[in-house]
Amino acid sequence: MLIDQVCDFLLPAAGAHSVADIRLGLGYTAVQLEDGRCGLAYTFRDDLHEGCGVISAAGTLAGRPAADLAQWAKFTDLLASGVGLATLNALIEAPRTAKDADFLVELKVSSDDVVGMVGYFGPFIEPVRRRAKALHVFERHPAGESGVLPESAAAEILPQCHVVVLTAATLLNRTLDDLLARCQNACEVAIVGPSTPLLPAVFADRGVTLLSGVQVVDAQRILRVITEGGGTRQFGSAVRKLTLRCGH
Repeated sequence: MLIDQVCDFLLPAAGAHSVADIRLGLGYTAVQLEDGRCGLAYTFRDDLHEGCGVISAAGTLAGRPAADLAQWAKFTDLLASGVGLATLNALIEAPRTAKDADFLVELKVSSDDVVGMVGYFGPFIEPVRRRAKALHVFERHPAGESGVLPESAAAEILPQCHVVVLTAATLLNRTLDDLLARCQNACEVAIVGPSTPLLPAVFADRGVTLLSGVQVVDAQRILRVITEGGGTRQFGSAVRKLTLRCGH
């Protein structure tokens, strides 16, 4: 699976690095390395089964080798996998080809395009809808938003889409591989969100054309926001929004 490929690709970069701090917040998980670098991953609190909402090794994680926690990304437990992905994202050096730009600036959408969006990206829905012929939004837990379809509808509709935007959280719940397999007719496939590993070498072979994520530039601010239950709206200038093409 793609999450396994991301892990295997980055494990050599872990070297002798260790984990200095870990925060599991309501919206995101953050992992800071001993050299100050920090990575993020989505916290899947709504999909945890009763009795599984804790990490049994809590209290022993700080100080462990980064390579050990990075491999947690391969676990099926959503909390542990989030810790693993955040560790992996901390290990990534922002590619030189990455632009300081929101993904909407780089996303190629025309008035003839049907767009599929997996994950409810509220601020981006209307701007994309105005540029496209049609927009279909899919969400695992719809909260009553008008026009939002259940995630199950993506299997039938995504093959009809010319442009697809996927939340990087699909890496964690192991749905990304199946979703990408249904994007065979799309000319633009973007993976978006703070969980996104900025690794074009890994994603290009799967048909992904655009990656949009963040680089943490103020780790202490991010750790505080996450600890206090915040999310992307509170990150502000503590992160750089980066977007890059995968070479297609």
